Amino acid sequence: MAYDDTDADDIADGHDNADADGIADADGAAGAATTTRTSHGNQPQISDSLRTFGAVVQALREHAGLSREEFGTRVGYSKHTVASVEQGRRMADRDFVERAEPLLGNTGALRKAAPHLSRQAGLASWFRQWARLEAQALTLWTYECRVVPGLLQTEAYARAVTESVPPVKDEQQVAKQVTARLERQQLLDRRPPIAFSFIVEQSLLERGTGGPDVMRELLDKLLEMSAQFNVELQIMPRHQPDHAGFDGPLMLLESPDNKWSGYAEGQRGGLLVSHRKEVSIMLQRYARLRSQALTSDDSRSLLKQLRGAL
Repeated sequence: MAYDDTDADDIADGHDNADADGIADADGAAGAATTTRTSHGNQPQISDSLRTFGAVVQALREHAGLSREEFGTRVGYSKHTVASVEQGRRMADRDFVERAEPLLGNTGALRKAAPHLSRQAGLASWFRQWARLEAQALTLWTYECRVVPGLLQTEAYARAVTESVPPVKDEQQVAKQVTARLERQQLLDRRPPIAFSFIVEQSLLERGTGGPDVMRELLDKLLEMSAQFNVELQIMPRHQPDHAGFDGPLMLLESPDNKWSGYAEGQRGGLLVSHRKEVSIMLQRYARLRSQALTSDDSRSLLKQLRGAL
């Protein structure tokens, strides 16, 4: 049984938001494709199946006499995650379903319904495969040279980025994209925790996206997140002639069975990489980037200096 526990960003994230319809065989024969290339998709929307599933969860929870907070504590999720599932904004993952069943009568209804959950065609389809891997990851590494990674964005910064990237969007489109991006940040509090590493170019923090107030709030959040036990944040200084990231942003993750996958993207498409040789190259590049970036302590000092200058 497979559940999709993801909320995808859209291409305005710059991007944090790609997907492939499949992954190349990690042990593929010589000459076989080592990556899957994808093009852009549409935006995430709530589907009838998600709304229906969420309504059933809510009804069973209330029948059991549990508040969202009580239920969340017992299944190992925050009350906000429970609310997202019940409102059809988040797809329940396997752990949620399996832990919820005995608390909600053990009828098997959730187990039987979960495989049939789907989103409307508006979901950013090119992100789904990566997001499914990401939702179960043990380790997630991100190098970004375009915008601050979506997992670290504030609502105001996410809105500023979304509104800046053509085509022009109406308020409903902007709100959907920002909501999807912020929903994905629940990965930062997932249990068991994911080990995160972020490397962010200093220039992104000096660009002034959204104006001084937006940047102050963003820097405050980066300082807060960099103090979290499972988050390592490093800043790549402006002056770094020997730079391993000239080929652009990249993401890497380690699965529960300790296999690594990589992801890289361009303007309107992405590459999901699982061939071991290609992933090894990406791991080498990320290791070099970590050695070239400021240490975590020095990065926090720089964040404080940038915050004080605003």
